[in-house]
Amino acid sequence: MSVLLREVCRALAPALATTAPAILVDATCGLGGHLLALLESSRPTRAFAFDRDPAARALAWQRLETAAMTTNVTMIDGRFSTMNARLAEVGVTQVAAILADLGVSSLQLDDGARGFSWRADAPLDMRMDPTTGTSAAELLATIETNELARILRELGEEPDAGRIARAIVAARPTSTTALVEVVTAAMSAPQRRKIGLRINPATRTFQALRLHINNELGELDRLLEDAPGLLAVGGRLAIISFHSLEDRRVKQRFARLSRPPVVPAHVPLRADELPRAKFALPPEFAKGVIAAPDEQGDNPRARSARLRVLERIEA
Repeated sequence: MSVLLREVCRALAPALATTAPAILVDATCGLGGHLLALLESSRPTRAFAFDRDPAARALAWQRLETAAMTTNVTMIDGRFSTMNARLAEVGVTQVAAILADLGVSSLQLDDGARGFSWRADAPLDMRMDPTTGTSAAELLATIETNELARILRELGEEPDAGRIARAIVAARPTSTTALVEVVTAAMSAPQRRKIGLRINPATRTFQALRLHINNELGELDRLLEDAPGLLAVGGRLAIISFHSLEDRRVKQRFARLSRPPVVPAHVPLRADELPRAKFALPPEFAKGVIAAPDEQGDNPRARSARLRVLERIEA
Protein backbone atom coordinates (compact mmCIF):
# COMPACT_ATOMS: atom_id res chain seq x y z
CA MET A 1 0.00 0.00 0.00
CA SER A 2 1.53 3.31 -1.10
CA VAL A 3 1.89 5.78 1.75
CA LEU A 4 0.75 9.42 1.63
CA LEU A 5 -0.91 8.81 -1.73
CA ARG A 6 -3.41 11.66 -1.46
CA GLU A 7 -0.76 14.05 -0.24
CA VAL A 8 1.68 13.15 -3.03
CA CYS A 9 -0.98 13.74 -5.69
CA ARG A 10 -1.90 17.06 -4.08
CA ALA A 11 1.76 18.11 -3.88
CA LEU A 12 2.64 17.36 -7.51
CA ALA A 13 -0.64 18.23 -9.25
CA PRO A 14 0.09 21.99 -9.57
CA ALA A 15 3.46 21.34 -11.17
CA LEU A 16 2.12 18.78 -13.63
CA ALA A 17 -0.80 21.04 -14.53
CA THR A 18 1.14 24.25 -15.19
CA THR A 19 4.77 23.36 -15.92
CA ALA A 20 6.15 22.60 -19.37
CA PRO A 21 7.30 20.04 -20.21
CA ALA A 22 4.77 18.07 -18.13
CA ILE A 23 7.17 15.20 -17.46
CA LEU A 24 6.90 13.08 -14.32
CA VAL A 25 9.80 11.10 -12.85
CA ASP A 26 9.15 8.43 -10.23
CA ALA A 27 12.63 7.83 -8.86
CA THR A 28 11.57 4.85 -6.72
CA CYS A 29 8.76 3.16 -8.60
CA GLY A 30 8.37 0.09 -6.37
CA LEU A 31 5.05 -1.56 -7.18
CA GLY A 32 3.88 1.54 -9.03
CA GLY A 33 1.19 2.76 -6.63
CA HIS A 34 2.20 6.43 -6.62
CA LEU A 35 2.99 6.36 -10.33
CA LEU A 36 -0.40 4.92 -11.24
CA ALA A 37 -2.26 7.45 -9.08
CA LEU A 38 -0.35 10.36 -10.60
CA LEU A 39 -0.91 9.09 -14.14
CA GLU A 40 -4.64 8.84 -13.47
CA SER A 41 -5.04 12.15 -11.63
CA SER A 42 -2.62 14.49 -13.40
CA ARG A 43 -2.14 12.95 -16.87
CA PRO A 44 1.51 13.95 -17.47
CA THR A 45 2.58 14.02 -21.11
CA ARG A 46 5.43 11.61 -20.33
CA ALA A 47 6.62 9.60 -17.34
CA PHE A 48 9.84 7.84 -16.40
CA ALA A 49 9.95 5.24 -13.62
CA PHE A 50 13.21 4.14 -11.99
CA ASP A 51 13.79 1.12 -9.77
CA ARG A 52 16.81 -1.06 -9.14
CA ASP A 53 14.71 -4.09 -8.14
CA PRO A 54 13.87 -6.24 -11.20
CA ALA A 55 10.93 -7.93 -9.45
CA ALA A 56 9.42 -4.55 -8.57
CA ARG A 57 9.77 -3.26 -12.11
CA ALA A 58 8.04 -6.32 -13.54
CA LEU A 59 5.11 -6.14 -11.14
CA ALA A 60 4.75 -2.37 -11.57
CA TRP A 61 4.58 -2.76 -15.35
CA GLN A 62 1.90 -5.43 -14.98
CA ARG A 63 -0.18 -3.00 -12.89
CA LEU A 64 0.23 -0.29 -15.49
CA GLU A 65 -0.77 -2.67 -18.28
CA THR A 66 -3.86 -3.78 -16.37
CA ALA A 67 -4.87 -0.14 -15.95
CA ALA A 68 -4.03 0.64 -19.61
CA MET A 69 -1.53 3.25 -18.44
CA THR A 70 1.67 2.25 -20.25
CA THR A 71 1.41 4.86 -23.02
CA ASN A 72 4.27 7.37 -22.75
CA VAL A 73 5.68 5.58 -19.68
CA THR A 74 9.29 4.39 -19.73
CA MET A 75 10.55 1.95 -17.08
CA ILE A 76 14.27 2.30 -16.33
CA ASP A 77 16.51 -0.25 -14.62
CA GLY A 78 18.69 1.76 -12.31
CA ARG A 79 19.36 3.56 -9.07
CA PHE A 80 18.06 7.10 -8.79
CA SER A 81 21.64 8.33 -8.47
CA THR A 82 21.85 7.72 -12.23
CA MET A 83 18.63 9.63 -12.94
CA ASN A 84 20.07 12.78 -14.51
CA ALA A 85 22.46 10.86 -16.76
CA ARG A 86 19.85 8.32 -17.86
CA LEU A 87 17.32 11.05 -18.67
CA ALA A 88 19.93 13.04 -20.58
CA GLU A 89 20.51 9.97 -22.76
CA VAL A 90 16.95 10.34 -24.09
CA GLY A 91 17.12 14.11 -24.37
CA VAL A 92 15.30 15.00 -21.14
CA THR A 93 16.96 17.83 -19.22
CA GLN A 94 13.94 19.42 -17.49
CA VAL A 95 10.89 17.91 -15.85
CA ALA A 96 7.79 19.08 -14.01
CA ALA A 97 7.69 16.66 -11.09
CA ILE A 98 9.97 14.20 -9.32
CA LEU A 99 8.90 11.78 -6.60
CA ALA A 100 11.16 9.69 -4.38
CA ASP A 101 9.63 7.27 -1.86
CA LEU A 102 12.69 6.30 0.17
CA GLY A 103 13.52 3.11 2.00
CA VAL A 104 12.46 -0.47 1.55
CA SER A 105 9.35 -1.28 -0.49
CA SER A 106 6.34 -3.36 0.53
CA LEU A 107 7.40 -6.01 -1.96
CA GLN A 108 10.81 -6.34 -0.37
CA LEU A 109 9.46 -6.41 3.18
CA ASP A 110 6.65 -8.83 2.45
CA ASP A 111 8.80 -11.31 0.52
CA GLY A 112 10.40 -13.13 3.42
CA ALA A 113 12.97 -14.78 1.18
CA ARG A 114 14.60 -11.40 0.51
CA GLY A 115 15.91 -11.20 4.07
CA PHE A 116 14.77 -7.63 4.79
CA SER A 117 12.54 -8.56 7.73
CA TRP A 118 12.81 -10.63 10.88
CA ARG A 119 9.22 -11.79 10.45
CA ALA A 120 10.29 -14.77 8.30
CA ASP A 121 13.34 -16.97 8.60
CA ALA A 122 15.42 -16.48 5.47
CA PRO A 123 19.01 -16.02 4.32
CA LEU A 124 20.39 -12.59 5.16
CA ASP A 125 20.37 -10.86 1.78
CA MET A 126 18.83 -7.35 2.00
CA ARG A 127 19.96 -6.27 -1.48
CA MET A 128 17.40 -4.16 -3.33
CA ASP A 129 18.90 -5.52 -6.53
CA PRO A 130 19.62 -9.17 -5.70
CA THR A 131 21.60 -9.63 -8.91
CA THR A 132 24.54 -7.50 -7.84
CA GLY A 133 26.55 -6.38 -4.82
CA THR A 134 27.31 -7.92 -1.43
CA SER A 135 24.58 -9.54 0.64
CA ALA A 136 24.24 -8.93 4.37
CA ALA A 137 25.37 -12.50 5.09
CA GLU A 138 28.51 -11.99 3.01
CA LEU A 139 29.20 -8.72 4.81
CA LEU A 140 28.80 -10.28 8.26
CA ALA A 141 31.07 -13.20 7.31
CA THR A 142 34.12 -10.95 7.06
CA ILE A 143 33.46 -7.61 8.74
CA GLU A 144 35.53 -6.54 11.75
CA THR A 145 33.95 -5.56 15.05
CA ASN A 146 34.91 -1.88 14.98
CA GLU A 147 33.55 -1.37 11.47
CA LEU A 148 30.29 -3.15 12.27
CA ALA A 149 29.88 -1.13 15.47
CA ARG A 150 30.32 2.06 13.44
CA ILE A 151 27.63 0.97 10.97
CA LEU A 152 25.19 0.10 13.76
CA ARG A 153 25.89 3.36 15.56
CA GLU A 154 25.75 5.70 12.56
CA LEU A 155 23.06 4.04 10.42
CA GLY A 156 20.96 2.36 13.09
CA GLU A 157 21.47 4.85 15.93
CA GLU A 158 21.93 1.77 18.11
CA PRO A 159 22.98 2.58 21.72
CA ASP A 160 24.35 -0.95 22.21
CA ALA A 161 26.33 -0.89 18.96
CA GLY A 162 29.58 -2.14 20.49
CA ARG A 163 28.25 -5.12 22.39
CA ILE A 164 25.92 -6.14 19.54
CA ALA A 165 28.75 -5.90 17.01
CA ARG A 166 30.98 -8.12 19.15
CA ALA A 167 28.22 -10.73 19.45
CA ILE A 168 27.50 -10.71 15.71
CA VAL A 169 31.15 -11.08 14.76
CA ALA A 170 31.51 -13.95 17.22
CA ALA A 171 28.47 -15.77 15.82
CA ARG A 172 28.56 -14.67 12.14
CA PRO A 173 24.81 -15.34 11.62
CA THR A 174 23.62 -16.09 8.09
CA SER A 175 19.82 -16.01 8.55
CA THR A 176 17.31 -13.45 9.76
CA THR A 177 16.23 -15.55 12.72
CA ALA A 178 19.81 -16.17 13.81
CA LEU A 179 20.58 -12.45 13.63
CA VAL A 180 17.55 -11.59 15.76
CA GLU A 181 18.61 -14.16 18.37
CA VAL A 182 22.16 -12.82 18.51
CA VAL A 183 21.06 -9.19 18.81
CA THR A 184 18.41 -9.94 21.43
CA ALA A 185 20.87 -11.87 23.58
CA ALA A 186 23.53 -9.19 23.28
CA MET A 187 21.32 -6.18 24.05
CA SER A 188 21.77 -4.65 27.47
CA ALA A 189 19.00 -4.99 30.04
CA PRO A 190 18.33 -1.22 30.15
CA GLN A 191 17.84 -1.14 26.38
CA ARG A 192 15.57 -4.18 26.43
CA ARG A 193 13.44 -2.53 29.09
CA LYS A 194 13.41 0.75 27.17
CA ILE A 195 12.07 -0.69 23.93
CA GLY A 196 9.79 -3.13 25.76
CA LEU A 197 7.31 -4.66 23.36
CA ARG A 198 7.19 -1.64 21.04
CA ILE A 199 9.66 -2.89 18.46
CA ASN A 200 11.71 -5.96 17.73
CA PRO A 201 15.13 -5.69 19.48
CA ALA A 202 16.87 -6.16 16.12
CA THR A 203 15.01 -3.36 14.32
CA ARG A 204 17.90 -0.89 14.41
CA THR A 205 20.41 -3.56 13.39
CA PHE A 206 18.32 -4.58 10.38
CA GLN A 207 17.94 -0.92 9.39
CA ALA A 208 21.65 -0.24 9.66
CA LEU A 209 22.66 -3.29 7.63
CA ARG A 210 20.07 -2.54 4.93
CA LEU A 211 21.14 1.08 4.62
CA HIS A 212 24.79 0.03 4.36
CA ILE A 213 24.26 -2.82 1.90
CA ASN A 214 22.30 -0.59 -0.48
CA ASN A 215 24.22 2.66 0.16
CA GLU A 216 20.86 4.32 0.72
CA LEU A 217 22.12 7.53 2.30
CA GLY A 218 24.74 7.94 -0.40
CA GLU A 219 22.01 7.49 -3.00
CA LEU A 220 19.86 10.08 -1.21
CA ASP A 221 22.71 12.59 -1.06
CA ARG A 222 23.21 12.25 -4.81
CA LEU A 223 19.47 12.70 -5.42
CA LEU A 224 19.38 15.84 -3.28
CA GLU A 225 22.35 17.22 -5.19
CA ASP A 226 21.13 16.41 -8.71
CA ALA A 227 17.33 16.40 -8.75
CA PRO A 228 16.64 20.12 -8.08
CA GLY A 229 18.59 21.03 -11.21
CA LEU A 230 16.23 18.89 -13.30
CA LEU A 231 13.18 20.90 -12.34
CA ALA A 232 11.72 23.41 -14.77
CA VAL A 233 10.42 26.66 -13.27
CA GLY A 234 7.23 25.70 -11.44
CA GLY A 235 8.42 22.12 -11.08
CA ARG A 236 8.33 20.26 -7.77
CA LEU A 237 10.42 17.61 -6.03
CA ALA A 238 8.58 15.48 -3.44
CA ILE A 239 10.43 13.11 -1.10
CA ILE A 240 8.93 10.68 1.41
CA SER A 241 11.28 9.61 4.21
CA PHE A 242 10.78 7.10 6.98
CA HIS A 243 13.38 7.83 9.64
CA SER A 244 15.37 10.74 11.01
CA LEU A 245 18.58 9.98 9.11
CA GLU A 246 16.76 10.46 5.81
CA ASP A 247 14.41 13.25 6.83
CA ARG A 248 17.20 15.34 8.36
CA ARG A 249 19.11 15.30 5.09
CA VAL A 250 16.03 16.24 3.06
CA LYS A 251 14.98 19.01 5.45
CA GLN A 252 18.43 20.59 5.58
CA ARG A 253 19.01 20.46 1.82
CA PHE A 254 15.57 21.93 1.05
CA ALA A 255 16.15 24.68 3.63
CA ARG A 256 19.50 25.62 2.09
CA LEU A 257 18.08 25.73 -1.42
CA SER A 258 15.12 27.89 -0.38
CA ARG A 259 17.34 30.61 1.15
CA PRO A 260 18.71 33.39 -1.09
CA PRO A 261 22.50 33.64 -1.51
CA VAL A 262 24.24 35.63 1.19
CA VAL A 263 25.55 38.99 0.02
CA PRO A 264 28.57 40.42 1.90
CA ALA A 265 27.59 43.42 4.02
CA HIS A 266 30.03 45.76 2.23
CA VAL A 267 28.50 45.15 -1.22
CA PRO A 268 26.14 48.06 -2.07
CA LEU A 269 22.93 46.68 -3.58
CA ARG A 270 19.40 48.07 -3.83
CA ALA A 271 16.57 45.88 -2.60
CA ASP A 272 15.57 45.00 -6.15
CA GLU A 273 19.15 43.93 -6.90
CA LEU A 274 19.42 41.41 -4.07
CA PRO A 275 19.76 37.82 -5.29
CA ARG A 276 16.68 35.64 -4.91
CA ALA A 277 16.46 32.00 -4.02
CA LYS A 278 15.76 29.71 -6.97
CA PHE A 279 13.63 27.39 -4.86
CA ALA A 280 10.87 27.67 -2.27
CA LEU A 281 8.96 25.46 0.13
CA PRO A 282 5.25 25.45 -0.76
CA PRO A 283 3.48 26.77 2.37
CA GLU A 284 1.24 23.71 2.74
CA PHE A 285 4.31 21.47 2.89
CA ALA A 286 6.82 23.80 4.51
CA LYS A 287 7.13 21.78 7.71
CA GLY A 288 6.61 18.38 6.15
CA VAL A 289 3.37 16.42 6.02
CA ILE A 290 2.56 13.19 7.83
CA ALA A 291 -0.15 10.65 7.09
CA ALA A 292 -3.68 11.36 8.26
CA PRO A 293 -4.97 9.36 11.24
CA ASP A 294 -7.14 7.15 9.05
CA GLU A 295 -4.15 6.12 6.91
CA GLN A 296 -1.98 5.52 9.96
CA GLY A 297 -4.68 3.26 11.34
CA ASP A 298 -5.02 1.31 8.09
CA ASN A 299 -1.32 1.14 7.23
CA PRO A 300 1.22 0.91 10.08
CA ARG A 301 4.07 1.71 7.66
CA ALA A 302 2.60 5.17 7.16
CA ARG A 303 3.12 6.12 10.81
CA SER A 304 6.77 7.05 10.34
CA ALA A 305 6.43 8.60 6.87
CA ARG A 306 6.98 12.31 6.23
CA LEU A 307 6.58 14.13 2.92
CA ARG A 308 8.64 17.22 2.07
CA VAL A 309 8.27 19.28 -1.10
CA LEU A 310 10.56 21.72 -2.91
CA GLU A 311 9.44 24.01 -5.78
CA ARG A 312 11.59 25.77 -8.36
CA ILE A 313 10.58 29.44 -8.63
CA GLU A 314 13.48 30.92 -10.62
CA ALA A 315 15.42 29.75 -13.66
